[in-house]
Amino acid sequence: MDSRPPEERTAAAAAAPPRNPGSSSLYTVFLSFLAIFAIIVIPSSANIKNSLLIVHQVPEGHVGVYWRGGALLKTVTDPGFHTMLPLITQFEPVQVTLQTDLVTDIPCGTKGGVMINFEKIEVVNRLRKEYVYETLLNYGVQYDNTWIYDKIHHEINQFCSSHSLQQVYIDMFDQIDEKMKDALQGDCTRYAPGIEIISVRVTKPVIPESIRRNFEQMEEERTKVLIAIERQKVVEKEAETTKKMAISEAEKNANVSKILMEQKLMEKDSARRQQEIENQMYMAHERSLADAAFYRVTKEAEANKLKLTPQFLELKFIEAIADNTKIFFGDKVPNMVLDQRLLGNFLQRMSREGNLEEMSTERSDV
Repeated sequence: MDSRPPEERTAAAAAAPPRNPGSSSLYTVFLSFLAIFAIIVIPSSANIKNSLLIVHQVPEGHVGVYWRGGALLKTVTDPGFHTMLPLITQFEPVQVTLQTDLVTDIPCGTKGGVMINFEKIEVVNRLRKEYVYETLLNYGVQYDNTWIYDKIHHEINQFCSSHSLQQVYIDMFDQIDEKMKDALQGDCTRYAPGIEIISVRVTKPVIPESIRRNFEQMEEERTKVLIAIERQKVVEKEAETTKKMAISEAEKNANVSKILMEQKLMEKDSARRQQEIENQMYMAHERSLADAAFYRVTKEAEANKLKLTPQFLELKFIEAIADNTKIFFGDKVPNMVLDQRLLGNFLQRMSREGNLEEMSTERSDV
């Protein structure tokens, strides 16, 4: 309801221009044309805000890709400011640096039929800049849905279906990361070479509570066994250490005894050599004395041999008789027994010496 006074309403009605029915119909047709154009040109899945921009910005670590009429253009722009036709060209930034895709709630059944759930798996990946156009042309902007999210679900279920709960939860859990990485990278290298899988981090799966308690009890028992084994190893190590110490002490004593024995042997050998030297000195001394005595006896024998002439023997005989002269008193005097041969030789020698003296006297007289 108009609250203006009656006079103002009358003046406004008089001043207003008359309405033209033709201009209203043209305005309606123009609005309808704009609506149809927007429906045809702007796809439903495109970002309306990016489609209306003339100047847009590509952030660092991304590249800009463009669609025109729903067709992907080969133009790929670097980070910075760029221009495009609004409403006709659509723009989308695509990350080409490392990114982490988080895949959650992955149910799977083990070989034994137990259902488990992986709550979170992180996949670190990167889209190579030179493969951006090819990858988006084949798999769209949400390429990671096909090659990471869906692929992780598939590979996890494949792995669980071929292994038991013991293997998945304990024995081979440390190998799941590498197996998932190799499986993802193998298919990406074959079908989408622009996607590079850097690493995969798998969290421990959630298992039924009853089975989890059994595993905890098993782990507790295993821990007790490991403690007992480690205690046994400690005892064995202590015994081995004691044995090594005893062996070392015995070897040390043996070495000391060996050194003492060698020392005694060296002392004995030194004493033996000293005794041998003294014996040699004594033998040399005795040999020299014996040689001197032999030489003296030999010389005395030679001298005696030269002395043992008939004349010397006769002289010694006469001297012995002279020295042994005794006087006997009694009725009968013992007869003196003389060696007529010695006496005759002595008399002959005396006569010969007398003749020689006479001859020499005569010669001197002549």
